[in-house]
Amino acid sequence: MNDLPICVTCGVQYAGPRENCPICDDERQYVGWEGQRWTSLDELRRTGHRTKIAEEGAGVVGVGTDPATAIGQRALLVRTPAGNVLWDMVTHLDDDVIRQVTELGGIDAIAISHPHFYGSMVEWAHVFDAPVYIHAADRPWVARPDESVVFWEGDTHEIREGLTLINAGVHFDGGQVMHWRDGEEGRGALFSGDILQVVADRRWVGFMYSYPNLIPERPRTVRRALSLLEPYPFERVYGGWWNRVVHTGGAEAVRRSADRYLAFALDDSRQERPPAPPQK
Repeated sequence: MNDLPICVTCGVQYAGPRENCPICDDERQYVGWEGQRWTSLDELRRTGHRTKIAEEGAGVVGVGTDPATAIGQRALLVRTPAGNVLWDMVTHLDDDVIRQVTELGGIDAIAISHPHFYGSMVEWAHVFDAPVYIHAADRPWVARPDESVVFWEGDTHEIREGLTLINAGVHFDGGQVMHWRDGEEGRGALFSGDILQVVADRRWVGFMYSYPNLIPERPRTVRRALSLLEPYPFERVYGGWWNRVVHTGGAEAVRRSADRYLAFALDDSRQERPPAPPQK
């Protein structure tokens, strides 16, 4: 199925030809400035895209593409005694990445934070014979329905021992993060994609309904996410792009970031900006 259409802007593969990409038509994303454009796995291979694999942490291997596709995210292969989980997704897939990932132990399960990162998830699922875990609230956004996609409901779902999906609900109603209990030598790790966006100052994370269009997330949604994360300790937070990692004090960084976000989102009485100069 290497000729199936892939949206150039978001990198999501569709089940068949179509005129538009609903994911990019949505207000959280955008249609490329040159209009709707399509590619395919065959075309990506012909145009020289290659696999990029590099360690991102203890037991965590980044899987990306060079040159980058779509919005440039990388996936993470989380290697645990309970099995390997591919967290998030990229579009590109070729024999080289299949070989390298297989040498690292393959993939036992796939979990993806939100629709912008769905990429060619069904292709990966078929190659590695792995289920793809998506929260049921995001079922309408799945561009290529397939029996490999497993929809779960509720607030949390353990997909392997010590690996728990949490429906934070930020960015998308089904937006999920993954907690690894045994990561960081038992101190825990959180894989957040851009549900909790690790920002340029990597001591902090952000909460947005739309990143490219700068629409802030609803305060009640941020509070709910914080409440769901409270029982889970974690030292690191792995964001959605290369090196976007909060290396220490991850749980405190998330709480501190939420407090700062809510202070700005809810306080409309700030008088910190100087008044405008008088008109002449």
